[in-house]
Amino acid sequence: MSGADDGREAGFRKVPAYRVAGDALVAEQCLVVGEDALSIDVEGIGSYTLMWTPTEPREAAAGYSREDGLLADAGNPEALALAAGFCFTEGLIAGLDDIRSIAACPDTPGVITVQLVDPHKVKPRRRNVTINSSCGICGGRDAIDDGLLNLSPVRDLLRVRAGQLGLMMAKMRQRQSVFQQTGGSHAAAVFSGEGDILAVAEDLGRHNALDKVIGACVLNRCDLSACGVLLSSRMSFEMVVKAVRAGFELIAAISAPTSLAIEIAERYGVTLCGFVREERVTVYTHPRRLQAAAVVAAGDKIPC
Repeated sequence: MSGADDGREAGFRKVPAYRVAGDALVAEQCLVVGEDALSIDVEGIGSYTLMWTPTEPREAAAGYSREDGLLADAGNPEALALAAGFCFTEGLIAGLDDIRSIAACPDTPGVITVQLVDPHKVKPRRRNVTINSSCGICGGRDAIDDGLLNLSPVRDLLRVRAGQLGLMMAKMRQRQSVFQQTGGSHAAAVFSGEGDILAVAEDLGRHNALDKVIGACVLNRCDLSACGVLLSSRMSFEMVVKAVRAGFELIAAISAPTSLAIEIAERYGVTLCGFVREERVTVYTHPRRLQAAAVVAAGDKIPC
């Protein structure tokens, strides 16, 4: 099949499968989320290979340089966004000004090369590794106890109505084209205090989706103050660390947090919300950013 025929450019693939119908097996074509390898070669630091989902065509060269800015045929190429976001959440860069260049070539679409302005000042936590779609930041408990995260508390500017979270989650779902086709991808979306969705990214890996949306904001020099992020996944330690690095004040997800995610959010001033549904949210830390009509103590009757 060609790329256009099997949905390769849209983040999914057509594969043969069988559907059970009573006692019969019926042959059909099934859509599954695409998975590919992307190597991010950071000059002077190392090479990182991610398993990811390309959702855009990769037929043209694209790049960024300090002298010329973003060079691409259209939009913000997601491979560059993923590379920039990964470098950011790995702590290799603090912003776009730390990047000399990022380049993707049509002859080697599976490789992104990154040049830093000053690679000698970078202290990477890991080099030359392959990172699968469910893996994030290494370190865990030891990284927290030894003070290796190098994080700063987030600001306290964001305020949203409690009922907005479910509405924004619905807006994100409407823009999850890969999930609508396959049911097999994650998404992340940046939102403002006004409830506007500023950027959305999808990938088979929840870490990649978050890195993509952060990277898109880095490449566009977006002001992320007073912003939050929506996640279609659970909230683990590494996901919260990535969000804190980006300065997101509120993290809202459709699933649950881990105990370590709650600890990190509490420590760095992040409002952590799980189980976001149309009219339901569970707030685990720093609830002051959610404006509610009433706050009910445990054991009290909820007002009608």
